Amino acid sequence: MMTEKQLAAQVVTEVKKAVVGKDDIVIKALLAILARGHLLLEDIPGVGKTTLAIAFSKALGLKYNRVQFTPDVMPSDLTGFSLYNKATGQMEYQPGALLCNLFLADELNRATSRTQSALLEAMEEGKVTVDGVSRPVPDPFLVIATQNPAGASGTQLLPDSQLDRFALRLSMGYPAPADELELLQRKLRGDAMGEVAQAADAHQLAELRAQVERVFVDDEILQYILQLVRATRNHRGLAQGASPRAAISLCALCRGVAYLRGRDYVVPGDVSYIWTDAIAHRLVLPAGTAEVGTRAADIAGEVLDSVRPPRLR
Repeated sequence: MMTEKQLAAQVVTEVKKAVVGKDDIVIKALLAILARGHLLLEDIPGVGKTTLAIAFSKALGLKYNRVQFTPDVMPSDLTGFSLYNKATGQMEYQPGALLCNLFLADELNRATSRTQSALLEAMEEGKVTVDGVSRPVPDPFLVIATQNPAGASGTQLLPDSQLDRFALRLSMGYPAPADELELLQRKLRGDAMGEVAQAADAHQLAELRAQVERVFVDDEILQYILQLVRATRNHRGLAQGASPRAAISLCALCRGVAYLRGRDYVVPGDVSYIWTDAIAHRLVLPAGTAEVGTRAADIAGEVLDSVRPPRLR
């Protein structure tokens, strides 16, 4: 029987059958899942964002629903709605797309703000409310959202409150020449997604998460995380720094990093590894700032360099 760490490694192995040459992205996506977080993939179309999400749903044996967001997608498409049943004389709830384990929000920033906001309650509180009645989403529940870069045709910026609910924002980028060749060769041989096998189930994922939550975090590491987060709030180049939610999410992610690296305690290197991907999208720059995403990542790097990591005894 496989140990939990071997199980996590097997999940990564299965996802890599469909996602070529993006090992670091696959590992970071798994970190978000283990930390009970949600994942935002931002990049141009066609680089494998949707493939990554579907591969994880197969490898983890999760029921997934996918919505291709367009301006005519309604909030009720996500949360569900009540429908009158003539036979019973009662209003009956019809589940929406969010009632699943893994919800793939494809091109989320093409939807209206009203539809985008329908995700917030499910992402933060694990429930949806329809006609005054709250219903829990299945456990586990996670959102993997994709968005095209800001300024692409038909897109609009996601609100700060929504960005803050994503544990990580990742960008896949173009594949290296050798990886792109392998991608073409795999496509010629058949459907690479068909090779992805289930490596775990919902119960095993719950046990993996429980193992991660038992990773020890020393008070000095907690202080280090808080110093970094507070430094974003005082940075001259930012209109708004990272929130307390960001600090909580970062701590959970660092536990995941330590776990996958074979330790039961967090070290400063775990924090620095995931810092920019966990924080940059939460930073609000002054209006009119050019290349917002790049500048936010640069500022996150500056903050990391400005705070001295602790020496653990």
